[in-house]
Amino acid sequence: GGTNFRVLRVHLGGKEHRVVKQEFEEVSIPPHLMTGSSDALFDYIAEALAKFVATESEGLHFSPDRQRELGFTFSFPVRQTSISSGTLIKWTKGFSIEDAVGQDVVGELTKAMERIGLDMRVTALVNDTIGTLAGGRYNNPDVVAAVILGTGTNAAYVERAHAIPKWHGLLPKSGDMVINMEWGNFRSSHLPISEYDQALDTESLNPGEQIFEKMISGMYLGEVVRRVLYKMADEAAFFGDTIPEKLKIPFILRTPHMSAMHQDTSPDLKIVATKLKDILEISNTSLKMRKVIVELCDIVATRGARLSAAGIAGILKKIGRDTLKDGEKQKSVVSLDGGLYEHYTKFRTCMENTLTELLGEEVSENIIIEHSNDGSGIGAALLAASHSQYIGIDES
Repeated sequence: GGTNFRVLRVHLGGKEHRVVKQEFEEVSIPPHLMTGSSDALFDYIAEALAKFVATESEGLHFSPDRQRELGFTFSFPVRQTSISSGTLIKWTKGFSIEDAVGQDVVGELTKAMERIGLDMRVTALVNDTIGTLAGGRYNNPDVVAAVILGTGTNAAYVERAHAIPKWHGLLPKSGDMVINMEWGNFRSSHLPISEYDQALDTESLNPGEQIFEKMISGMYLGEVVRRVLYKMADEAAFFGDTIPEKLKIPFILRTPHMSAMHQDTSPDLKIVATKLKDILEISNTSLKMRKVIVELCDIVATRGARLSAAGIAGILKKIGRDTLKDGEKQKSVVSLDGGLYEHYTKFRTCMENTLTELLGEEVSENIIIEHSNDGSGIGAALLAASHSQYIGIDES
């Protein structure tokens, strides 16, 4: 993912092989590993994996001749060369590990597992949007797309294979193909960029890239707010004669802080006052100032939410699900995952309302946004299981 990764075990049960149980552990990625070496990052992931496997109960131990298999969700642009291999095209979301670019990420994880004697094999390399789509579709055939709104943002959808100009191989039997859009990298002359976006992009680790993501996702929303506040302090003396020192530090104001201020319902905006004091060391704010800050958070979040909704509407339009056909009541389900969508209620509500506004009431009745809690992990596990080397061999 971005700021965290998750180690997950999925149990299927019953005649329909439904997901009956999942156990997981969430591990934060220390910031120094995001810009360090490839070995350091993958060693950290392998060690967390080993620790998780070590906690398993007796009943889950495999026979010695049987290798454990793994689905690997890797949420960065990859040139996929097979179901279980792919080379990293570029990092996003604040990662910048140069010696990993161009490498097979499955190979990097495999080497890290070998270094600590962990006998596991990656049978499926999956992007998080594809994992979410697979997890959603497994439970519900009406799932047509998956969207991640977290530290970063991306989307994937099911396309008719003959509608893909880039595809030159044999068409799949189903006639369908899954497209990982990498929509975070979208830019267009129709996408209005403000001076704050421009400056954020120029000073980022990946200038000129991931423009859409920098306007929408959890890694950047708080930073856009900080940049606007800085200009207000500098040009309008918003915080008095001097600019607060802490306000000069990039990324000091995180999106969870912004979300807490935006959603402050106390009459005197106590949470806003607390956040300003704790994070930016600004203590002498008036209620009027705090109200302006809430309004700023609202503007930045609303823009991000409306752009996300526009992206979803664009997918539905591309696959012909944006209109009603001859009274057909076909449901279209979009699986959504990511911390921004899950925890930032005002963002989520605004996004859903905008989608209704764009598609109209009638069409919207058949569009369902479904929260897929760690669908990407479940989807990766299901895809790994379906490509197991042991399929067809009786488990004895």
